[in-house]
Amino acid sequence: MNSIQLVPVDGRVPYVAGLKWQRELARARIAGDLVEDFVLLLEHEPVVTLGRGARDSNVVASPELLARTDVETVEVERGGDVTYHGPGQLVGYPILDLNRWRRDLHWYLRQLEQALIDALRELGLASFRYPNFTGVWVGDESALDATGRAAGQVRKIASLGVHVSRWITWHGFALNVTDEPLRNFDLIVPCGIDEVRMATLQSEGAIFDWKAVSRAIGRGMAGAFDCEVRTAPPVLAGDRPALDSTHATAGRP
Repeated sequence: MNSIQLVPVDGRVPYVAGLKWQRELARARIAGDLVEDFVLLLEHEPVVTLGRGARDSNVVASPELLARTDVETVEVERGGDVTYHGPGQLVGYPILDLNRWRRDLHWYLRQLEQALIDALRELGLASFRYPNFTGVWVGDESALDATGRAAGQVRKIASLGVHVSRWITWHGFALNVTDEPLRNFDLIVPCGIDEVRMATLQSEGAIFDWKAVSRAIGRGMAGAFDCEVRTAPPVLAGDRPALDSTHATAGRP
């Protein structure tokens, strides 16, 4: 049976530092220097990221406003449009070798969605996929019409955007846990979807304890990917996962 190791990171991680970790680990996975699949679970400092499909017009805030609110802007290689990361949001970065799983990007995205849907159910919140839009949604699923639209009656609680090279994945998902991120979604058109409304576990009345959410995501990954999931000791935000030939552990860069 395949296995995945969860690596929780304590403390807030600047986005660029987290991006560097991912790229280093993905390169090591591609080179064969790292043979275990794992998921970084962390919380970022405020940042707006623009994926490969992003339009500049979907960043509503001016550069001056972003600077005043200490929100970085970073262009990245993941798929998708514009999104926000920041305190109160749990971000997961799976570094997986899809050669071991299934070499199918659409399958991979659906499994990530299912892992989150199962995790949210454990936390007391029903959620679902929204036709034609990647991510996880809450609200009135029955309101979706034949075109898959239900303006104002569904809310997005988790966003996905991934990158794959030689079937090694990085980037991943962002789950809104507390209400803290909500105000900064006004800086952008989230995911490039007009009139999208965002939700959090807290705003939906679900369990939003950070450790409980992390555990639920681990069990969701185990079910969706039909694998064993093990949790590593937490890594401090000032540290980074070190590399050896078999697994990721904590180590000072």
